Amino acid sequence: MSAAEANRGVSGDAPPPLVGITHLDDLWFQAGGTLCNFTCLHCFISCSPHNRSFRFLTLQELRRYLAESVPLGVKEYYFTGGEPFLNPELVPMLVETLGYGPATVLTNASVLRDAWLQELADAERKSVYSLEFRVSLDGFSAESNDAIRGPGTFERTMEGLARLAAHGFLPLITAVRTWTMAEEPAVLDGFRCLLRRRGIARPRLKVLPTLRLGAEVQRTGGYAADERVTAEMLELLGTSHLPCEHSRIVTDRGVYVCPILIAAADSLLGDTLAEALVPYRLRHGACYTCVHSHNLCANPSAGR
Repeated sequence: MSAAEANRGVSGDAPPPLVGITHLDDLWFQAGGTLCNFTCLHCFISCSPHNRSFRFLTLQELRRYLAESVPLGVKEYYFTGGEPFLNPELVPMLVETLGYGPATVLTNASVLRDAWLQELADAERKSVYSLEFRVSLDGFSAESNDAIRGPGTFERTMEGLARLAAHGFLPLITAVRTWTMAEEPAVLDGFRCLLRRRGIARPRLKVLPTLRLGAEVQRTGGYAADERVTAEMLELLGTSHLPCEHSRIVTDRGVYVCPILIAAADSLLGDTLAEALVPYRLRHGACYTCVHSHNLCANPSAGR
């Protein structure tokens, strides 16, 4: 897409609406790159055991951005991938971050080790900030989950959840909505019953919409040409819930506008956080999903 095409609207009459960043509340780290031990059919950046298009972040790189984040007023830190726990430096990275603010790691929980969790539990107890685990699980049975995430992934994730509970962590379960809205009450009840049976007394769930990017395009198709954000949508729905309005993500290539769009070349904003604090045009189909969804990326407890 040329620069001229990127700045035109769907109809060619108007450019996509521009959203400025009003405050940098949330800072994301693509700690696991695009390497993952699972190959999920709905992954919007097509992470897999073979995808190394983004590499792991290093502890040294993390320290640089943590230091830069302080004068910018960052309040929360998020770690994603790929699978972040494949990064051999992730545990010291999380320990370091707990000196700056609350940290959340997004994981499939399948490669956790007791020694890591004990070190992290000790670090959280010594910190004034909390450490959260968001665990991806896309069905309350092996049949429904493994159809999306791969054979055997359900039990591996459930084993990880048990490890987290044993070390005093109360994970937040995230599930992508691959069911109909009519089925949702029964599905959510199924998740709650499953988690209680597995020793998680207070199940917490976050349901996410599908993002028709990456692997999901092969499963259900991509965005239609008219599924784009308009100025009228923003006037009606607002921008305060959009990640691009209050967050940025650090990768090994630099700072991107949001965790959803790191595969889009135009979303690379700079090498430093300061360079990345610029407005962004909502030209992608995924922006359409984001505008119509509430609290897509941040934790449900994060007030805006």
